Amino acid sequence: MKRDSVRTTVDIPSPLYRKLKAQAAANGRSVRELVLAGVRTVLLQGQHPRPKRVQFPLIVSDGPKIDLTNEQIYEHVEFP
Repeated sequence: MKRDSVRTTVDIPSPLYRKLKAQAAANGRSVRELVLAGVRTVLLQGQHPRPKRVQFPLIVSDGPKIDLTNEQIYEHVEFP
């Protein structure tokens, strides 16, 4: 155990612990490693920056602006 570690006790229901132990064995890891990976994942979830909101237009064009109605578009494009 590392010097900066803290030992604690966690009560895990038996069925859940069996699944945890089987998953750790299947991954070639210890239960401790799997539990720590889960704790890290939960703690890091709140630290990810929120995605930025999309602002339209996505592609800015310097070309001429065209003002079309839906009816004019339907005249030129076939929809299934």
